[in-house]
Amino acid sequence: MESQNNGDLLGQLRIDRSQREAVRTRRLRWPAIALLGLLAALAGGGYFLLGRADARVVETATAVAPAGRSTAVLQASGYVTAEREATVSAQIQGMLTHVYFQEGEYVHRGQILARLDDSTQRAALAQARAQLLAAQAQLGQYQVQLRLARLDLARDQALIGQHLVSEQTFDNARTQVDSLAAQVLTQRREVTVARAGVQAAEVQEDYTVVRAPFSGVVVDKPAQMGETISPFFGGGGFTQTGIATIVDMNSLEVDVDVNEAYIDRVHAGQRAVAVLDAYPNWHIPAHVIAIVPTANKTKATVRVRVALDRKSPRILPQMGVRVSFLQPPSSSADGPSVPRGMVWVPASSVVRRGARPVVFLIQHGRARARRVALGPVRSGLRAVGGIAAGSVVVRAPPADLADGERVAVKKE
Repeated sequence: MESQNNGDLLGQLRIDRSQREAVRTRRLRWPAIALLGLLAALAGGGYFLLGRADARVVETATAVAPAGRSTAVLQASGYVTAEREATVSAQIQGMLTHVYFQEGEYVHRGQILARLDDSTQRAALAQARAQLLAAQAQLGQYQVQLRLARLDLARDQALIGQHLVSEQTFDNARTQVDSLAAQVLTQRREVTVARAGVQAAEVQEDYTVVRAPFSGVVVDKPAQMGETISPFFGGGGFTQTGIATIVDMNSLEVDVDVNEAYIDRVHAGQRAVAVLDAYPNWHIPAHVIAIVPTANKTKATVRVRVALDRKSPRILPQMGVRVSFLQPPSSSADGPSVPRGMVWVPASSVVRRGARPVVFLIQHGRARARRVALGPVRSGLRAVGGIAAGSVVVRAPPADLADGERVAVKKE
């Protein structure tokens, strides 16, 4: 029995050759799988990069909702700008000792933003006040002497008729009164000068306090506590010229560059629709403020200022925007009314894929085919249903443009 047990134990300790081959196979299999995964990732990355490089360049347009039978006669790109924007700085040079704001904070007009070191200004103000007190004291002394001289002159004038004083004494008394009166007048002017010196010193001290010139949002904070601030740029690397940049968000407008060949389609007061690049499905009513009377000879464009009729915290300075300028059609061009819910797109944007009319939307850098319902045609535009106003569509899609294909917008 004991020998049988020993045999069983030896059998359990014996190495199975099939198991050893299986372990060796698994050890060789995992590096091969990892290598294949790496090659697949590199191939996918190369395909992605090639896909970006081979993106098809297309022209685009913005779908515009009918607004009182108005049509889009021109589109242009631009940026949101602020009509009231200021970089606030101190009016004197000094070291920044306190800062009371942060970027993104709303500040009110007159609110204290920062303070400079005012030790020099306080000393100058104390000196000016001391000079004013000294001038006022000197004036008081001259005024007392003048009153005494006038009393002496009055007595001498009463006695000269009685021949109790000489004419020389009387003349000396009168001369003394005139001299003291001139000194009093001069000293009064010295007091005026000293008072003006105090006011100037108070202004200099007030310059050490930097206040907001108007209400708005702080969008930049270039200076920090401990830095030297100067209203003038000296070219050095240790002096800041600005403390804060404030933007009045209620003064936001759009600046667009219109090709000078089409500027005759734009006029002051003209209605428009603005679509932000950040919110392509949001159309904002707008109107033309003015056409800046100068052209850019390099780009052959004219700058047009456009006011946004609807304000929103989502609208931020320097955002990209596309503006569609609207103009009511002439009576001879009036056609059938546009059904409710339809928008205007260029007629060339509507193509057929099979038996269905579609337009291609630009979404995240790709062309997406959307089936649409067709409406009337007017002045090169086609009314379609099924897409939202403000959608960016491909103008004249190529016949081989596929749904989901990567595209790039052609620069104007």
